[in-house]
Amino acid sequence: MAQLISDRRDVDFVLHEQIGMVEHKLFEEFDKKTADLIVSEARNLAIKEILPTFKDGDEIGCKLENGVVTVPESFKKAWDLYCEGEWLAMCDDPKEGGQGMPKTVGCAALEYMVGANSAFMLYYGMTHGAAKLVEKFGTPDQKKYYLKKMFAGKWGGTMLLTEPDSGSDLGTVSTMAIPKGDGTYSIQGSKIFISGGEHDLCDNIIHPVLARMEGAPAGTRGISLFLVPKYHVNEDGSIGEFNNVVCTGIEKKMGIHGNATASLSLGEKGESIGTLLGEENKGIQAMFQMMNEARAFVGMQGFATASASYMYSLDYARNRIQGRHLTAGKNRAAKSVPIIQHPDVKRQLLNMKAYTTGMRSLIYYYGKCSDIVQTTDDEQLKADTSALIEVLTPIVKGYVTDKALEVCSHGVQVYGGYGYVREYPVEQLMRDARIFMIYEGTNGIQAADLLGRKMSMNNGESFNYFITQIKNTIEAAKGTEGIESLTAKLSHAVSRLEELASVLRNRLQSEQILNAYAFAYPFLEVTGDVAFAWMHLWRAAVAAPKLLKKVGSLDKTAIAEKAAKNKDAAFYAGQIETARFFINTLLPSAYGKMDAMLEGDTCVEDILDVSFGSK
Repeated sequence: MAQLISDRRDVDFVLHEQIGMVEHKLFEEFDKKTADLIVSEARNLAIKEILPTFKDGDEIGCKLENGVVTVPESFKKAWDLYCEGEWLAMCDDPKEGGQGMPKTVGCAALEYMVGANSAFMLYYGMTHGAAKLVEKFGTPDQKKYYLKKMFAGKWGGTMLLTEPDSGSDLGTVSTMAIPKGDGTYSIQGSKIFISGGEHDLCDNIIHPVLARMEGAPAGTRGISLFLVPKYHVNEDGSIGEFNNVVCTGIEKKMGIHGNATASLSLGEKGESIGTLLGEENKGIQAMFQMMNEARAFVGMQGFATASASYMYSLDYARNRIQGRHLTAGKNRAAKSVPIIQHPDVKRQLLNMKAYTTGMRSLIYYYGKCSDIVQTTDDEQLKADTSALIEVLTPIVKGYVTDKALEVCSHGVQVYGGYGYVREYPVEQLMRDARIFMIYEGTNGIQAADLLGRKMSMNNGESFNYFITQIKNTIEAAKGTEGIESLTAKLSHAVSRLEELASVLRNRLQSEQILNAYAFAYPFLEVTGDVAFAWMHLWRAAVAAPKLLKKVGSLDKTAIAEKAAKNKDAAFYAGQIETARFFINTLLPSAYGKMDAMLEGDTCVEDILDVSFGSK
């Protein structure tokens, strides 16, 4: 398999030229040279050790025998090397075993590793999220026994929310926690769809479990969070007896075969003991910290998978010779050309490039927002940026994963018939990518969150701050030679989005609330479209002056001549053309959706259940 995951030149552009890193004493050792070295090391690990597990994960998968799940043997070597490099806690507090690097650099490193095998890196995602719960809500003893081992990857972590009769509606959780009188609880219940719920990569697995105490209030107000280890932990920190967290099955899935999606039974074949994590009856609030981190990670999974599909497809299109050039006319002697020279293939590749580079910019920007919150002493900036992260989360999780599947579908199409067979990687990437739209709250739930919560947060000020950041980029781009029309078009799109948000906000507060939610998903789509157009204008505004400096003019002929000899000129020209494609060709579809939402047709509300069809 070709060793293609990501575009290093574009990674460097976003990291150093577009988004940039936060300069702060907390990150003073992470200068450009160090950041580049970290990304290079992550790339080497991804290509040499993680990528070889990609096929094994899919074809061998996870196997369950007598309650024990085994992963492919190749996963174990890769996991050991991953943990030896201390990658799991690369952006975490050094006092807790982390490396303390900026999230922006962490995003660049993760992109390579997740793109190499998203199923393998899902073990990281669940473990890191569970460890952060312990870090924030754990007692001194819980931190003492669990935290550093989880950050080191010696012990794994999960997230036990879903039950057979309780999916996205967590208020119906029925797992019970019965106090034993010594500060511990007997946990009784069943959980399903648990990513990495059972495996043999780590010596122990620590399960954060949502459960309800006897007499607790109904609904989400009565749910608490507990830590339930697979094996008890002795006072000296060593592993003790089995805690009766029993794996009763693993799902047979469309993709992500290398990560076990387990059904777990607690307290059925012997007592399962847990300790309270955080405050009683406040488990949902605590768990949402992990949920939000997981949503951002799912966005990364979607993006990295899409990036890999694009890179494979680009390489294939440059090397696959088929068909004469359209300008050859009736010249039968004309030679066949690489398929990248055919307009429709080129269009698909440009579509893939536009979405994957938009994803990279938005996700790195999201990471930088976290760095700002961590380092700034400006309380207003901290509050505004924290709110911006909240607004961006459903876009990073929802819109990105939607478009990731679309990119992967284009990847199969570029390969033609070969894309549909397992000889090439793009069919597996597409199968793997499908789950990302479902993980951590379906994208319909993300849309409802954006419309119903994030748009109205702080009386609408949080969403307005998001709009203001786009306007700041537009203002900075004004007067930049070569992108004047793109700047004007994004300005128009932002005005339309503001108008639409105001109308939908009013509907939410009226008898038209069902109509507003009927358009929640299209609202997520158009907000994502505008956010990506923002990222592309920002890219173009950085690239245009640099291209002008290298070429001396923005004349197409001059650019083509220079780009043939100068890689940087070719790269910067590509930023402008990709921005043109997104803003001139893809963004206009958002206007039609906005028109439909403003019209507010009530067909979704009006159609009767019985009118959908009969048996």
